[in-house]
Amino acid sequence: MKLAKQHIDVGLFTNNEQAMLDFWQHDVGLPFEETLPLGGGVRQHRHAMNGSVLKLNAARDPINDAPPSGYRELTIVRDGMAAPQSLVDPDGNRVVLAPSGFEGVTGIRVRMAVRNADDFCRFFAKAMQFDEIDTNTFRCGDSLVTVEQYAATVRTEPMRAPGYRYLTVQVFDVDAEHCGIVERGGDEGRAPVTLGSTARVSFVRDPDGNWIEVSQRASLTGPLP
Repeated sequence: MKLAKQHIDVGLFTNNEQAMLDFWQHDVGLPFEETLPLGGGVRQHRHAMNGSVLKLNAARDPINDAPPSGYRELTIVRDGMAAPQSLVDPDGNRVVLAPSGFEGVTGIRVRMAVRNADDFCRFFAKAMQFDEIDTNTFRCGDSLVTVEQYAATVRTEPMRAPGYRYLTVQVFDVDAEHCGIVERGGDEGRAPVTLGSTARVSFVRDPDGNWIEVSQRASLTGPLP
């Protein structure tokens, strides 16, 4: 996969806008970048995260009451940390603030609960073409994804539901990368669409139905075709 940015972004949804903004900006200390309207009463508050972006999608109307996705914990490297610190945001999402190099993390790490670790190893190594670090850890750019098998994990269905709901990889050619992922065994979530002059995006889904956005962002790649 030809990456346009060496960092994975993380998207979450909430109906608890102000409390979540206070937590992520003040308790976690992420710098606010901008707010983008997504339509349907959803505003995306973007926060810088060691080159990655935390996309805090605040919905005006009630979102789906669904079980957690497979994305269960986010580790973020933060300057000045002598040891890791575990936090929980107002919606119950787990966050770990850690010194650089903690368990190999230099930017961010997403920890996943999965139904079958072998299926995910094949998915990330083959379909997504992430670098395999060990039997359950994969690298995309400088971001890590770790999978851990739990029998109680259930398939993810709606994306617009509370909690961590999707990852974003930034690429140079979303159409080519989307087709490649599907051909190599990923499930199509949504075919590529162009969002004005900002980005062209698609979604694929992993073996448990978790959503991954594939994005060609004009600010990274130049004008869209």
